[in-house]
Amino acid sequence: MRTSVIAACVAAGILVAANGLAADAPDASLYVGVKSCKMCHKGEAKGDQFGKWEASAHAKAYATLGGDAAKAVAAKLKIDNPQTSGKCLQCHSTAYNWTEEKKTEAVPVEEGVSCESCHGPGKNYKSKETMKSREESVKAGMIVPATKSCERCHNEKSPNWNAEKYTTKDGKKVGFDAEQAAKKIEHPDPTVKK
Repeated sequence: MRTSVIAACVAAGILVAANGLAADAPDASLYVGVKSCKMCHKGEAKGDQFGKWEASAHAKAYATLGGDAAKAVAAKLKIDNPQTSGKCLQCHSTAYNWTEEKKTEAVPVEEGVSCESCHGPGKNYKSKETMKSREESVKAGMIVPATKSCERCHNEKSPNWNAEKYTTKDGKKVGFDAEQAAKKIEHPDPTVKK
């Protein structure tokens, strides 16, 4: 059954989570939601991290599930609505914290894959004073994203996995290349002075 679910989702290009995603998921009670991040991370003068996220595929991850392709796959899988299915939302919404159940009310499901999916729950590092220093932010729990963060959903178990999506610098075809993927979502670190 799981193989047919994955195959159907691959055909439609829908990303659902693989087994074991939540094994080391962060404490969902520490999420604060994108509105808290937006307060300080908007506007060109500050690097417009919020604007860059808002224009990204991550911000649209939930909305993607409302498209015709997602609905067609959901119908085949006997899922009434992919925008309410934990099978889809575990990778398409930070609110699900890599599980099939919503884990926090602090993050609206509609935010899709928001800041805290990559940077970790913000409650302990969101203060303006802490965020002035990358070192202090990291000590307080902020994650400087690494390949592991991305690979929770972007991996060979993903139903829309394409083993040849990226070409590395040495010409090798791979399904995920953290360096190239990072460029798609790149935004400046506000603690690093130019």
